Amino acid sequence: MEIKARGLTFDVYEGGPADGEPVLLLHGFPQDHREFDLILPKLHAAGLRTYALDQRGYSPGARPDDVKAYRITEPAADAVAVLDALGIESAHVIGHDWGAQVGWLLAALHPGRVRSLTAISVPHPKALQLAMRVRPTQRARFAYFALFRSRAAERFLMAGGATALKSMLRPIGDRAALYVDAMRDDRARLTGGLNWYRGLEGRDLGAVRVITVPTTYIWPDRDGVVARTAALRTRDWVEADYQFVVLRGVSHWAPEQAPESVAGVALDRIRPA
Repeated sequence: MEIKARGLTFDVYEGGPADGEPVLLLHGFPQDHREFDLILPKLHAAGLRTYALDQRGYSPGARPDDVKAYRITEPAADAVAVLDALGIESAHVIGHDWGAQVGWLLAALHPGRVRSLTAISVPHPKALQLAMRVRPTQRARFAYFALFRSRAAERFLMAGGATALKSMLRPIGDRAALYVDAMRDDRARLTGGLNWYRGLEGRDLGAVRVITVPTTYIWPDRDGVVARTAALRTRDWVEADYQFVVLRGVSHWAPEQAPESVAGVALDRIRPA
């Protein structure tokens, strides 16, 4: 369905029992709502109502031209506005990659709208900033960021039949074609996704303080982006029930590489024993 919010039109994919507790799912780059397809059956079987959002830059009706429109505070405000439009006071939030970053902002700035947070791959921003300061290995893992912020990024990712984009997504096998084909068919979609990198300002993440909602952070230990220090120090920034779950042998793309594990961990957070 289409949801109009903040002067934009977002594609939102709903499923599960109509009277189930609401779950908002927020994807990362270069994916879209489909990255959660493999975990949805388990959530629906548990009686949950899910809303998977194609975020700013991905929904065709939500692609501002101005890079400043992609500051991380903007998609966080989008998520609140979408909940408002759906008539949902609060929801469980599951986010991966950039979607996890949005989840941290939502939980910090709008805790009354977040029943629980399950953040996948990307840790609390303050923990990541610490690791970037003290661990050269963490800085090295973020070397790609400069490229993605540059105007050469589109050309680099799509060159040679999208060789670089395919290589990024190799751990998810045939599912990579879903996103590669979408970007190849609609280059504005690729630019919209890359604008999240271009629009990032450190001062926006500086607003993310202590989290006071029940939180689970899932760290795949073969994540090429986030090293151990940032993962471990996320605990310092949650003053609520907290679980740190390590997925052994899993890469950054956990929702599609290890969907059963991710779904199970998310359900443990949403429906704690």
